[in-house]
Amino acid sequence: MIQTILGKKLGMTQIYDEGNTLVPVTVVEAGPCPVVQVKTAGKDGYDAVQLGFDRTKAHRINKPETGHLAKAGLEPHATLREVRLKGPADLKPGDVVTVDAAFKQGQRVDVIGITKGKGFQGVVKRFRVAGGPASHGSMFHRRIGSIGMRQTPGRSWKNQAMPGQMGGKQRTVQNLRIVKIVPEKNLVLIRGSIPGANGDELVIRAAIKARA
Repeated sequence: MIQTILGKKLGMTQIYDEGNTLVPVTVVEAGPCPVVQVKTAGKDGYDAVQLGFDRTKAHRINKPETGHLAKAGLEPHATLREVRLKGPADLKPGDVVTVDAAFKQGQRVDVIGITKGKGFQGVVKRFRVAGGPASHGSMFHRRIGSIGMRQTPGRSWKNQAMPGQMGGKQRTVQNLRIVKIVPEKNLVLIRGSIPGANGDELVIRAAIKARA
């Protein structure tokens, strides 16, 4: 069974762990995720499986997706995501990946999501630039200041912190611990915060840099 599953962020709360310690957790609805397609190195050039998530109504997806899902004998799903594998999959179209089969309590996972969009922001909020003096008469409070030299290098450096669009980027939070799994409700409680707003889609995978 692959150790990757699709999910949806539901929100945050607090629970007591085995050591009777109060820990903050993010509640994620993870799966069930049916296998829509299996790709092999011999036919497709690499090994992967395509997972579906979030069952929806037929009119909410297009006809090619409807036919693609019907080929695997599945109902319409709003999300399709491909998961790369290091070797041939032991799954076939129609199999279902569940959270209790993919993970266990106490395991370390990586969570991939899209951060909350915050619109156009200045450098103080976007990059935590210190800004200027806050006293009266400064006329320089939350602006960027100098961004380069006139003579050398005679330009602004690449990746210079400047105002712009903030948020709405894919981010991966690594080595989060699974505090609890509720298989009958397809829920997984992960310690700490994860990217995105409530209702946003996530990818949960076994940590690639796992530590004890």
